[in-house]
Amino acid sequence: MTQHERRAPRRWLPILDWGRHYSGRLLGDDLLAALIVTLMLVPQALAYAMLAGLPPVTGLYASLLPLLLYTLLGSSSSLSVGPMAVVSLMTAAALNRITDQGLADPVTAALVLALLSGGILLVMGLCRMGFLVNFLSRPVMTGFISASGILIAASQLKHLLGIELSGATLPTLLAQLPEAIHGISPATMSIGGGSLLLLWSVRHRGRSILQHCGLSPRSAGMLVRLAPIMTIALAALIAGAAGWLGHQVAVIGEIPAGLPPLTLPQWQPELWQTLLWPAVLISIVGYVESVSVAQALAVRRGERLDPDQELIGLGGANMAAAVTGGMPITGGFSRSVVNFDAGARTPAAGAFTALGILLVMLLFAPWLRELPMATLAATIVVAVLSLVDLPAFVRVWRYSRGEGIAMLATLLTTLLLGVEIGILVGVGMSLALHLYGTSRPHSAEVGRIPGTEHFRNIHRHAVETDAHVAILRVDESLYFANVRYLEDLVTTVIHREPPPRDLVLACQAINVIDATALENLEALNQRLKEVGIGLHLAEVKGPVMDRLNGTGLLASLNGQVFLSTFEAWCQLHGHASTPLTHPDIATSSLTSDHTAVR
Repeated sequence: MTQHERRAPRRWLPILDWGRHYSGRLLGDDLLAALIVTLMLVPQALAYAMLAGLPPVTGLYASLLPLLLYTLLGSSSSLSVGPMAVVSLMTAAALNRITDQGLADPVTAALVLALLSGGILLVMGLCRMGFLVNFLSRPVMTGFISASGILIAASQLKHLLGIELSGATLPTLLAQLPEAIHGISPATMSIGGGSLLLLWSVRHRGRSILQHCGLSPRSAGMLVRLAPIMTIALAALIAGAAGWLGHQVAVIGEIPAGLPPLTLPQWQPELWQTLLWPAVLISIVGYVESVSVAQALAVRRGERLDPDQELIGLGGANMAAAVTGGMPITGGFSRSVVNFDAGARTPAAGAFTALGILLVMLLFAPWLRELPMATLAATIVVAVLSLVDLPAFVRVWRYSRGEGIAMLATLLTTLLLGVEIGILVGVGMSLALHLYGTSRPHSAEVGRIPGTEHFRNIHRHAVETDAHVAILRVDESLYFANVRYLEDLVTTVIHREPPPRDLVLACQAINVIDATALENLEALNQRLKEVGIGLHLAEVKGPVMDRLNGTGLLASLNGQVFLSTFEAWCQLHGHASTPLTHPDIATSSLTSDHTAVR
C-alpha cells in the first residue's frame, strides 16, 4: 500500500488523524467547552428555528446528529455548527415562498432544503470547488449580513410586542406597524423589553462590571455569554409569578422529549426544483461565514484548516439534519468563539455538545415549554444587531468607491426586495465591477531610474527615457475584456512625435494571456511590423511563456523576447540618441485611482 493510499482515509475522515492523539487532557478540555456551548446553544437553537418559521424543537433536532457528523468529517477544532441567524432568515424566505404556493408545509420543505444544501456542499467539496465562494467579496457579505441583521430584528417585533406581522422585506414589515400597534400586549412588551434591556446591558457593560467585582477576564467573558439562558430563566419566573405565561405572554409550547424522528424528505419534483436555487444561496452564504470564522480561529491556534474538507463536513451535517427532522445549518460565529475561548481542542467538543442537548431534551423538555417567546426574540435581536457593521460602509467607501457602491446596493436590495435578490445583486455587482476594473487595467510608460536596473512610471519619478524606445507596462493579465484597451494604449504611444522605433511590452504583471488576447497581439505585431516598429516582450513569466511557445506570435514576432526590462533597455537604448530625463512628480499630490508607486 502506497503512502498516498494510507493517507486517503484520513483525507476524508479527519477524525482518523486527530483521534490517534486523543488524550485525557483533551477530553477534559472538550467536555468543559461542550458544557458551556450546550447552555448557549439550547436557547439559540429554539430561537433560530422560530425565526425560520419552524417549530422550536426543529432547532434542537438540527443540533444533534449534524454535530456528530461534523465531528467525523470537519477539519476545524473550534467550529460549532448548528442553526445560525442569517441562514435561518434565508430559510424563512424560502419556506414562505413554498407555503404561499401551497407546495408543502414548512417542516417538509425545510427537510428538502437541508438535504439539497447538504448535497450541494458535498459535491462542491468532493470536486474541490471551495474557490467558488471567493465570488462573494467581503464588502458584499458585510452588506448582506448587516441588512439581514436589520431584517431579523424587525421580524422579531411581533414576538417582542405581541402583535401580528408578516413579510420578508423591511417596507412590508414597517407598513403593517401603524395598524398592528393597537394590538400591543403590555405584558408581552414588558417581558420582551425588559429582556432586551437586560441582555443589551450585560453585553455592553457586564464584562467590566464582573471584572470590577474580582472575576478574571475569561470568567467574566464566559458569564456574559451565558447571559441569554439566565435572562430566559428570569423572564420565565417573573412572567409565571404574574400569571402571564401562556395567556398574555406567548410561550414556546410542547417540546417533544426523546430522540429526533427519522425523516426522509418526500420526492416532489416541483418542490425540489423550487427549492434548488435557495439551497444554492444558503449553501454558499453559510459556507462563507462558517469558513471565515473557522479560518480566523485556526490562525489564532496555529492550526491548518482544509476549506474543501469543510465543505464536506458541512454537507454531511446538513444531510444529517434532513434525515432527523432538522433544518439547514452552518457554523455559528458567536458559538464558535465561545467554543474556542472555553478551551475546545478537537471536533469532539461538538459531539459532546450534541450529547448535552440530547440530555436536555430527555430530562428538561417539560420545562422548555414555558420559555417566553418574547425573551427568545430578545436574544435574537441582541445577537443579530451585533452583525450590523455600519462603520464598515464608511471604511470601504473611503478606500474603494466601487466596492462601497456594491456594498450599499447589497444592503438596500436585501432590505427592500428580500435576501435572495439582495445576495444576487451583490454578487452581480462584484463581478461587474471586477470586469470593469480589469477591462481598463492600470498601465504606465516606464523609464529607467538613473544608475539602477529599476523602471518606474515616467509621470511619477525622475527617470531616463529614450525617444526611440517606448516601454509599456500593463498591470493586469490580458484577456478578451481588455485587449481593446491595450490596442488604444499602443496606438497612443506609436502616434506621438517622434514615433518610437521599438515598443517593449513589460509583462511582469501579466499572469495569463487568453486566446483572444493572443490573436490581438499577433495582429498588433503585424501592424507594428508594417510601420517599421519592433514589438518586444520582456519579463514574460514561465507559465505564460510555456503557453506562447509554438504559437504564431513568437514565430513571427517583430522583435525579441528579453529576460528583463533592463536587458531590453541595454540592447535597444544603445542605438538611440541622448536620453531624456523626466522631472520628479510628487506622489502625494496624485488623485488617480491607481496611486501605488511602482
